[in-house]
Amino acid sequence: MKRVYADEKWCLGCHLCEYNCAFANSNQKYMAIALKDKTIYPKIHVEEAGGKSSITYALSCRHCSDPICVKSCISGALSKNDGVVQIDQDKCIKCFTCMLVCPYGAISKGENQVVQKCELCLSNTCGSPACVSGCPNNALIYEER
Repeated sequence: MKRVYADEKWCLGCHLCEYNCAFANSNQKYMAIALKDKTIYPKIHVEEAGGKSSITYALSCRHCSDPICVKSCISGALSKNDGVVQIDQDKCIKCFTCMLVCPYGAISKGENQVVQKCELCLSNTCGSPACVSGCPNNALIYEER
């Protein structure tokens, strides 16, 4: 199954992956209308480790083969379909158990405090992950490994 992989040696820490993700999942036609003066809720997050050798990389769901988040979801909002871990936001009861158990920290609070995570842009019109196509330095790769 194809997944998004980060190559931290090429990540600039520009956060464009976050903006492209938020826009792709906004159901808007224009990025300026979708994001200007609004709090964004990307399903991918740029992490930064400071110090002498500063490292930045994008963190998104790994779509684990045996996802503990799905097993821990008490409302049945998380499921795995064709290798992709997905969230039914109508079923989410905002208990945040999935956030606590995810070993990668890939699940976050979205708008209205409902959890969200990368679903590989399968539910929007992109066809492939918007974070990957919007990365100016090719630090994100969408491939099967």
